[in-house]
Amino acid sequence: MKDTKSNYYIPSLDGMRAVAAMLVFVSHAGWPHLIPGGFGVTIFFFLSGYLITTLLRREYESTGSINFKNFFLRRAYRIFPPLYIVLFLIALLAFVGVVEHQMQPWAVISQIFYWTNYYIIFYGKDHLVPATAIYWSLAIEEHFYLIFPFLFTFAIRKYSYAKAAMIFVVICIFVLIWRCWLVWEVGVPPIHTYYATDTRFDSLLFGCIMGVWRNPMMDDTQKFSDWTSYLVLCVAIAVLLFCLIWRDVFFRETFRYTLQGVALFPIFWLAIRHPDWLIFKWLNWRPVRFFGVISYTFYLIHVFLLAIVDRFVDSDHLTRLIFSFVLTVLFSALMFYLVERPIAGLRRRLHN
Repeated sequence: MKDTKSNYYIPSLDGMRAVAAMLVFVSHAGWPHLIPGGFGVTIFFFLSGYLITTLLRREYESTGSINFKNFFLRRAYRIFPPLYIVLFLIALLAFVGVVEHQMQPWAVISQIFYWTNYYIIFYGKDHLVPATAIYWSLAIEEHFYLIFPFLFTFAIRKYSYAKAAMIFVVICIFVLIWRCWLVWEVGVPPIHTYYATDTRFDSLLFGCIMGVWRNPMMDDTQKFSDWTSYLVLCVAIAVLLFCLIWRDVFFRETFRYTLQGVALFPIFWLAIRHPDWLIFKWLNWRPVRFFGVISYTFYLIHVFLLAIVDRFVDSDHLTRLIFSFVLTVLFSALMFYLVERPIAGLRRRLHN
């Protein structure tokens, strides 16, 4: 991640984006029983929370305040153009008959205004723009970031970073209790706990906790021996594997998300603090980092391009997967160079 204002770079984050994007892609390409695409989204959430909190911390420590107008403008410049271009491009192709559709106005409006997740919960996916149900995760992020900058500012003005982190921990505990109550007492279906903002925003908040407490890029934290660090890393990986293997429905819809957030904390911390370790080094290879840079558009378009290739390419499954991946990378790279990078430059000229 780079902040072009100071050329600030956090090692391994782009690589982590690449990992998350590949998990989602391969899962949607036909291997959901083997590849945990949902966990890829959880990685995106944690990474986003950590990154945004780190940037807010840097701004607060530099200026003594948070410019909320600039915060929301930065997100609008970064998030809106690729999202709406992909959404309307797919809608246009559906209208001209390239893909079948059952689009309805209210469903499309829900996507335009970041309400995809709750629309899916109450009405299903059939009437959305084809192959764009993944917008549910973007809705959760936007709902969260409408509130979090104000919560962050309130917490760090009144309390130390450690106490602010504890406030976030308590909120995560309440979200876990809320999920348990919804599943155990109300009997909500898994679709609710998976898609709803009120049951999933703690996955972002775990990343925010690392941003304010023991931030590997900003805090002089206690150094541990390599053996201790490797032990913690192994435990974290074991916890993640347990979360993926244990199939109990109540666990999967309640404690799974909490344990994943806890386990991702040491993994991200070590990956950022020790990018030279062999297990993390590949995250910082240039091709992997570039894939991470274009992963936002990749995420937005990949389901549609998978469907297009499946429809028009007559070949074996692996060949279609490779072709879909190459096509999605090419589209995402074009979007980066023709849209995302110029708009980022425009933002810097107008608002810095």
